[in-house]
Amino acid sequence: MIISHGRRFIFVHIPKTAGTAMALALEGRAMRDDILIGDTPKAKRRKGRLADLTPQGRLWKHSTLRDIGGVVSPEQLEAYFVFTLVRNPWDRIVSYYHWLQDQSFAHPAVRLAQETGFSEFLNTTHTQDSLMANPYDSYVTDAQGVNRCNLFARLEHLSEDLMPLWDHLGFTLELPRANVSTRRADWRSYYSDADAALVSRIAAQDIAQFGYAFE
Repeated sequence: MIISHGRRFIFVHIPKTAGTAMALALEGRAMRDDILIGDTPKAKRRKGRLADLTPQGRLWKHSTLRDIGGVVSPEQLEAYFVFTLVRNPWDRIVSYYHWLQDQSFAHPAVRLAQETGFSEFLNTTHTQDSLMANPYDSYVTDAQGVNRCNLFARLEHLSEDLMPLWDHLGFTLELPRANVSTRRADWRSYYSDADAALVSRIAAQDIAQFGYAFE
């Protein structure tokens, strides 16, 4: 997450949506008082600045708008340009699975991904409950239940969808490649018909909201 009081924007980093690439691009033009929260180089260097903040929730790179109450006032939240990136859910789940396989921290999802094939991982209750509990809207909804997002930029259409962000900033940025995995490029090849249909159910809200399809 990045909170820029100088440029009046909040970038909400939804997991596995190329958010690290966006964070790297933004921090390359960061202002001195920008609040950088995450594991990018400049965010790590500024980590000490977070100690005096009093968030209502967890302050980490995937914080939601609910979490940053106490850091950003309701008036600021209403006035700032809030944006995030989203991704085709079928593609995102494949990316999530492969990312988990490379992790070493103790977590049920890591263990599942490392001990099971993709279909078995997807069909566990743990995976399905996690995905259903965190639709894209949940990251940009404030403590009062109001969705404050000004821009959802689809990973598949960034050149078009990011234009309102560039207009707000007054400049454009080049997003670097980050966290590139060795997974197969065609995410459709990971799915049986039954598994594809399962994702259409558990990610129904995101699929309908952004017009995604298994194509």
